[in-house]
Amino acid sequence: MDKIAYLKGLLDGQEIDRTTKEGKVLYAVVEALEELVRYNGELEDRIAELEELCEILDEDLGDVEEQLLDDDIYDCEDCPGGCDDDFEDGEYETICPTCGKCILLDAASLEEGETVCPNCGEGLEFDFDEQEIEALAPSDTED
Repeated sequence: MDKIAYLKGLLDGQEIDRTTKEGKVLYAVVEALEELVRYNGELEDRIAELEELCEILDEDLGDVEEQLLDDDIYDCEDCPGGCDDDFEDGEYETICPTCGKCILLDAASLEEGETVCPNCGEGLEFDFDEQEIEALAPSDTED
């Protein structure tokens, strides 16, 4: 803004007549520059507000993620089947969406497409094709 004010002062100091063709052009350019500076300032203010809002939303989302993905919910220590990667071939481990506890599924349950959670009694339904079931199976190879 200082440079634009300097240009405006320079035009006035040179006693450029606003009524001449050249004077009209020069003063119009300075006015356009002033308008751009004002608009740029408004944009900077809006960006600062949006950045602040994004930070607030990010913090709130972090709180929600923390509540939804609380490690205690997915802890298999209290699982009646002792899920701690201690399952046999043909068994699959999952989390009940109702009670949040670990349950073991056998191949027959997966093929039927339904089971009952042994922890809360909630009926669970699922629809896996053979490729998805294979992807759920633990890998027999060590890395």
